[in-house]
Amino acid sequence: MSGLKIVGGRALCGRIHVQGAKNSVLPILAASLLSGGETVIHNCPALSDVDAAIDILRHLGCRAEFTQGTAYVDSSTMTRCDIPDELMRRMRSSVIFLGAILARAGEAKLSMPGGCELGPRPIDLHLLAMERLGAELETRGGNLLLRSHGLRGGRIDLSIPSVGATENAMIAASGAQGETLITNAAREPEIGDLGRYLRALGVKIRGEGTSTVSVEGGGFAPCCQHTIIPDRIAAATFIAAAAASGGDLTLTGVAGDHMRAVLDAFSRMGVEIRECGDTMRVLSRGKLRSPGTVTTGPYPGFPTDAQPPLMAACLGAEGISVFVETVFQSRFRHVPELRRMGADIKVDGRVAIAQGPGRLHGARVEAPDLRGGAALMVAALAAEGESIITQMRHIDRGYEKIADLLRSVGAEAERID
Repeated sequence: MSGLKIVGGRALCGRIHVQGAKNSVLPILAASLLSGGETVIHNCPALSDVDAAIDILRHLGCRAEFTQGTAYVDSSTMTRCDIPDELMRRMRSSVIFLGAILARAGEAKLSMPGGCELGPRPIDLHLLAMERLGAELETRGGNLLLRSHGLRGGRIDLSIPSVGATENAMIAASGAQGETLITNAAREPEIGDLGRYLRALGVKIRGEGTSTVSVEGGGFAPCCQHTIIPDRIAAATFIAAAAASGGDLTLTGVAGDHMRAVLDAFSRMGVEIRECGDTMRVLSRGKLRSPGTVTTGPYPGFPTDAQPPLMAACLGAEGISVFVETVFQSRFRHVPELRRMGADIKVDGRVAIAQGPGRLHGARVEAPDLRGGAALMVAALAAEGESIITQMRHIDRGYEKIADLLRSVGAEAERID
């Protein structure tokens, strides 16, 4: 088991190039199955979830390569329509392959997905979308078997704006005959990025990034190139790290328009953020203050994935910070680990109250999930003494070569066994 050792107390200074968006590249890798042709994806982050997606594509019979930020997929050689339990368990978002496999092969067999345990995340909406397009569902011993004699366009009314269900519906509809209308769709920037890829693939799609998306299936281009948008959650984590450590960081390759709610919260804390195109300078020089109450919600609200690192940064701020979690039931699993470092945080259901400024000390802690691990990294950078964060497998799912990156901007950090 690997861990991350951080000795806190050093201000982060320097430049960080923000990686491509994890939550964008995974559905696009899945959608590469549709055309039976070649896809080249640029700005692809080197993450364990990307490795898992590449392994799934190879299992399905595709040629898939990933080197130096570029992924290549040739899906013309696809021979299978199943994803075994071992691969499904490696990442929660593996269910995003459902619509693509079904559209391409006429059937799909998957086990229940794995990933971070953040409370119930039923895939009912994904299955409902497939049924609305004409698929028939059967469950066998924990496996899902869907069959279709040809997907047909239809109307998909989502009860909540689920990002994954919206993506799966868009992908499956791209391979269906006729027009599909998706209502109450998620509006996240990653949805827009998927829409741009599908359009480059030859799909007639309108409204991606709004609550109503129209997709008309048809022919596909034999080859396609696409560049992934910046990862707004990774950028939010680096802003939190700069804020907590009293740093001066310049982020390049960042999309400020995708993270207005996040930037507003840090500005309320007294963090100075200067934007110029795709470059953002983050300065944290004075005393931090509480951002007040932060309530997570669907885009353009405050993203649930950015809540844990923001909470960690707030531990050094004057006053009481209140976090209301409306997306996941178990999003506060990092709180007991932060308490081991001296944090004063109380949790009542879906509300967490952090009292600052606290004096954090180094400790041995365990990353409970991906973004909880990010919170522990931010806290360790601000703490006195040495911290060791274990269960790095979670952090590796969403952050590219994090120890090397932190060292490059002045942190004392190293990967250990």
